[in-house]
Amino acid sequence: MYKNILLAIDLNDETSCRKPLLSAVELARTFCARRGHPGGKVGLIAADLENRIAALIRRVDASDLKPNILVTHDASIYPEILGVAEEVEADLIIVGSHRPVMKDYLLGTNAARVARHARCSVLVARE
Repeated sequence: MYKNILLAIDLNDETSCRKPLLSAVELARTFCARRGHPGGKVGLIAADLENRIAALIRRVDASDLKPNILVTHDASIYPEILGVAEEVEADLIIVGSHRPVMKDYLLGTNAARVARHARCSVLVARE
């Protein structure tokens, strides 16, 4: 059903990373999904973030899935997520979500924007 899964997580909020990561691992194993994105932007900061992501993957015992890691950032991340999803032809995007704060009620969350504008299925996994 889902052969190309894109997991989008915010490393600045580790509490919102765990559930989406575990959901992505379980679904990837269930559906024998392909592995993410072919490469990424490299730099000192990106390399550090890639190492943090690799550590999270090892922590949930998912190294066997051999995920491709892409580190990206922007003032508003949802266009980046949607762009990568289109580029890799994702059929499922998994995003984490935090408890809404006041600005989210006015502007909306990135998870809500991804869900609203994605051309594929979106799973919002909450802790």
